[in-house]
Amino acid sequence: MLLIPDEKISKLLDYDRLINALREIFLSNYTMPVRHHHFYKTPAGEDNTLILMPAWNDEFMGMKQVTVAPANTTRNLPSIYAQYILSNSQTGQPLAIMNATELTARRTACTSALASAHLSRADSRHLLVVGGGSVARHLVQAHSVLRNFEKISIWMRNPEKMDAFVADLAVQGFPAQAVKNLEASAREADIIACATLSKTPIIKGTWLKPGTHLDLIGSHKPDTRETDDEAICKSSIFVDSRAGALHETGELALPIANGIVSEADVKADIAELIRGIHPGRTSDEEITLFKSAGLAIEDLAAALLVYKSFNN
Repeated sequence: MLLIPDEKISKLLDYDRLINALREIFLSNYTMPVRHHHFYKTPAGEDNTLILMPAWNDEFMGMKQVTVAPANTTRNLPSIYAQYILSNSQTGQPLAIMNATELTARRTACTSALASAHLSRADSRHLLVVGGGSVARHLVQAHSVLRNFEKISIWMRNPEKMDAFVADLAVQGFPAQAVKNLEASAREADIIACATLSKTPIIKGTWLKPGTHLDLIGSHKPDTRETDDEAICKSSIFVDSRAGALHETGELALPIANGIVSEADVKADIAELIRGIHPGRTSDEEITLFKSAGLAIEDLAAALLVYKSFNN
């Protein structure tokens, strides 16, 4: 069994290649059971989450174990840790094990970019990234594969982290700038990508101009959300999967429970977008919203890209 080092994972998960790998796996045949969520408290009273995510096809099987510990931000530690085991689905033989923290962050950002290719306007020029965690730090690169941005705005709660991140993006050649006024930037942005652990809405529906694409990644519990009811009501809603996004995330679970929207209001999931079952955006004025809860099949696509590339 291969033990794939972290530095190899980063090099092998090129954003362009990963987006293509995700597109291909959504077009393929696969099995993906509903993932298991287990919520638990630490001795200090902190709310953590354990997530188990299996998926397989005729050749390969993968299992990811994830822990989400929001309080780690106060310890200068990542909020998410993950491990991935890739096996032969016919024999069960383990093939590779790898740290899935980087894998998860990159596949999440690339899935959002893949959805945006169908949901954002082709002439989108202003990207706003909200958040400073591991996923947020890949959103600029992923979205830039498919859209030509003239302006990239970054908003974080921590000004020092924000300035350092913007400086790093500038070195990479991205037209990035730090913003202090989130509302003003959101009102101007063509694409707003949020990857925070906020428990209450930070993006307001009143801020969204016609034609905006809102990409929501961070909320992963039924009582947390990054945007409000008005944004939900104004938007054409798309999800990575109905089974996950409608019930596991407060973004949609809370408005559904309150009767503001229903499950029938979801236009399509990402597989339906990729397969052409739904056309995605239908007008320049339409406000689109993509809610990502994370899918095990995305992990399998990323793990296979690493494994096959590592062997070549």
